[in-house]
Amino acid sequence: MAGLGLAATAISARAQNGEFIPSQRYPDPSVEVLDKSFLKYRLFSSSVERLATGFRWVEGPVWFGDGRYLLFSDIPNNRIMRWDETTGTTSVFRQPSNNSNGLARDRQGRLLACEHLTRRVTRTEYDGSITVLADNYNGKRFNSPNDIICKSDGSIWFSDPPFGIAGEWEGDKQVSELPHSVYRIDGRSGKVSLITDQLAGPNGLAFSPDEKILYINESRATPSRVIWAYDMSSDGTRIGNRRLVIDANGPGGIDGFKIDVDGNLWCGWGSNGALDAKAEELDGVRVFNPQGKAIAHIHLPERCPNLVFGGTKKNRLFMASSHSLYALYVETRGAV
Repeated sequence: MAGLGLAATAISARAQNGEFIPSQRYPDPSVEVLDKSFLKYRLFSSSVERLATGFRWVEGPVWFGDGRYLLFSDIPNNRIMRWDETTGTTSVFRQPSNNSNGLARDRQGRLLACEHLTRRVTRTEYDGSITVLADNYNGKRFNSPNDIICKSDGSIWFSDPPFGIAGEWEGDKQVSELPHSVYRIDGRSGKVSLITDQLAGPNGLAFSPDEKILYINESRATPSRVIWAYDMSSDGTRIGNRRLVIDANGPGGIDGFKIDVDGNLWCGWGSNGALDAKAEELDGVRVFNPQGKAIAHIHLPERCPNLVFGGTKKNRLFMASSHSLYALYVETRGAV
């Protein structure tokens, strides 16, 4: 890919051994521009920062602007962590967390969580009590709810691959009762509807800014991981025609992703585990325009499974990356 060698050379020393040394040079060489169209989003005097480290496998970040803090899951450690913007400190928000993965907020600002261990989706009420929103479909238990988003109509959409029940690392090894699927919880009735069961390992998902398109990462597609774009039905409750928008075209491990106000896809990226994969070139965040063209790559010394826009102006990209939490200010904002 054009330009990859330049940035890879600049960061190779720190990327190969997993160390993080903040760049003292502007623009940060870790932010690799693959297409000039990305220049409008790059802040010349902004660099990648590491905010916290010492975790096992972090996922599912969600921003709480009213409290100026970020929550994210440390799945194998069975806890949700809290990073505070005002103090820069990190603390345990919830433990045990039932091996929570994806986190989000509903339209009333309450915390939504996908729990691997209990195979359910929950909501944390204002008083701290927990309400189970869904734990089965037609009487059969979910696999391990993974990523979660909330639509403007209050409906909750989540993916349900078997990653949390496949072994003992992110939950308990258990028997799958349902196909790999994506579901919708109605915002008024609470009814659970099947959106699709035709994907291998559905993972990250997000709506376009106008909510007319639902993007879903098929993380076990072969020969490489892909993101599909589905047209939404007129009433916004179902999906229709689909088209391929992003193909990793090799060992790139697409994971969770977010959409900015211009419809660009900011994708957690890294090695898919292939023996010939060069993780030091892949780890980080890859940015694609709405047409699926790669326009930038933010290189990190660790694989990034998920990310979120936050901060006072929603222009700070928080990257939950394996053992650590990173951040970068950019010249765009998250769509939600």
